[in-house]
Amino acid sequence: MTRDNNHKILDCTIRDGGLVNNWDFSVKMVQDMYAGLSEAGVEYMEVGYKNSAKLLKGADAGPWRFLNEDFLKEVIKTKTDTKLSALVDIGRVDENDILPREQSFLDMIRVATYIKDVDKALELVDKFHGYGYETSINIMALSHVMENELAEALEEIAKSPVDVVYVVDSYGSMDYSDIDYLVAKFQRLLPEKRLGVHMHNNMQLAFANTLMAARKGVEFLDASVYGMGRAAGNCTTELLLSNLKNPKYDVRPVLDLIERHLVPTREKVEWGYNIPYMIAGALNEHPRAAMALRASQDKDKYVEFYDKLTSPEAMPTNHHSD
Repeated sequence: MTRDNNHKILDCTIRDGGLVNNWDFSVKMVQDMYAGLSEAGVEYMEVGYKNSAKLLKGADAGPWRFLNEDFLKEVIKTKTDTKLSALVDIGRVDENDILPREQSFLDMIRVATYIKDVDKALELVDKFHGYGYETSINIMALSHVMENELAEALEEIAKSPVDVVYVVDSYGSMDYSDIDYLVAKFQRLLPEKRLGVHMHNNMQLAFANTLMAARKGVEFLDASVYGMGRAAGNCTTELLLSNLKNPKYDVRPVLDLIERHLVPTREKVEWGYNIPYMIAGALNEHPRAAMALRASQDKDKYVEFYDKLTSPEAMPTNHHSD
């Protein structure tokens, strides 16, 4: 059990979960989520993406995909101690859409990047930091990054004003020894930075891997209620609340959220551990092929899917965002 109280849970149900239902969350659900997570003692709620609809032409999605400040203030009428964060993707955010922090309801802006774009991510971090926000950099697809590339990137990150640097298991392919190794490496190369983890549950290890990181002193722990997130989903908020022995945490309000909102949502859209996502995770592959399978009539043809992904002809996939 992890008994020190310096961890912070960042709940990304609305942001990562939006990848499952195209951000089709009702205002009531988001309001209830904020109230429930606040009551549960969760420190941060990620309320969506701050990407630009102009840069994602033809992207028809719910309002949490392109957060508008006026809309956010109508939804979250009163802030609690639970801070609000939003995520941006390189090449998908218009910097002019970001207000100075004193004019915004957001407290933190997180920048998601692939290793090749770390320099662009750091430019955004500089800008958002200058606006007064807490910032993070989340390097995606770490399981596909070469050691020397990572060391070079972390050297640059160490010089930046970024507050939190994330270890991200995009493909749900890591186990505790990978987390142990990567967290130690990040701690060694980023001695002045706070660290975070964002884990996916392809191999039923998101929670265990998050606990491993917590035990090693990682402060920011991403999670989502009922695990709602792209494909196999995330570490679950309710498990973290139940296991981190911080007296301020209370799992009961989150159970209420699951009962009222997540169970009905789960009847309409799918996320969480299943065999195609397991296969993708075990093979260290992006879940897109598994997601396409689950959306097809062959959704339970596991052997055929496995054979297709493991045949010598199977081309290595390109690794893009989301």
